[in-house]
Amino acid sequence: MRVLVTAASKHGATAEIASSIGAVLESAGIEAEIRSPDEVGGVNRYDGAVIGSAVYAGHWLAAAKEFVTREAAPLATKPVWLFSSGPLGDPAKPVEEPVDVPSIREQTGARDHRIFPGRLLRRELGMGERAIAAVVRAPDGDFRPWDEVMDWAAGIARTLKEV
Repeated sequence: MRVLVTAASKHGATAEIASSIGAVLESAGIEAEIRSPDEVGGVNRYDGAVIGSAVYAGHWLAAAKEFVTREAAPLATKPVWLFSSGPLGDPAKPVEEPVDVPSIREQTGARDHRIFPGRLLRRELGMGERAIAAVVRAPDGDFRPWDEVMDWAAGIARTLKEV
């Protein structure tokens, strides 16, 4: 079984979540190909997909949304899982689902959508991003819950092995 794990990531934190998901799938005996959405030429050769995006101002990144739009028909015939990365702090805020996700779920027939807290390191941000982070009082730090990510990926692996 071959599964695509793809995620749009602006500063690398969401890509690291995708890599961890791929590693869990691989350890369960599932061939996982980890690619950015722009690197994926098509999904016909995959048996399933895990699609993610960093979330900014409540929206998925354009690369992830464009990928879903481009591949919606074949994705709808496969098992698909979605994840978003972006809430910050402890507890993580905001807790709302990104506004794009209901449409993406509908297009792909996704089985699940998970929201994982993300990472904000001001030193990685441009001047405009730093200004926005200051205005909204976004906390600096890495809030990614690695145990939750691994557990969720293990659940996907179990489901795929049953397919």
